[in-house]
Amino acid sequence: MIEFIVQLLITPVILLIAAKWMDGVHIENTKAAIYTSVSIIVVGFLVGWLLTLILNIATLGIFWIIGLGIVTRTIAYAIIIEIIDQFRKDFNTRGFLPSLWLSIILAVSWGVVDIIF
Repeated sequence: MIEFIVQLLITPVILLIAAKWMDGVHIENTKAAIYTSVSIIVVGFLVGWLLTLILNIATLGIFWIIGLGIVTRTIAYAIIIEIIDQFRKDFNTRGFLPSLWLSIILAVSWGVVDIIF
């Protein structure tokens, strides 16, 4: 539970930092970052497993077999970020590549939270 709360706290900060430093990511304000981060976490929880399963089937489980399941999970979260981008007016990514980089940044930061807690 503490891990989930920490993720809810650090994800908006990561989104704001990414919007400041990455050219392809735009977020309007802190309130938008909070709503977007909650959206990413909730949609990731609800649909992320399905996207990961589809990607594992599409790649014949290659990444999962060699222990790199994080690759398919990161691509699934990039797709989720693109979906959130379509529904939120105050959050914008220009193309799939910024979403992929944002997904990688989120995966690394959430991994650090997992290690700490």
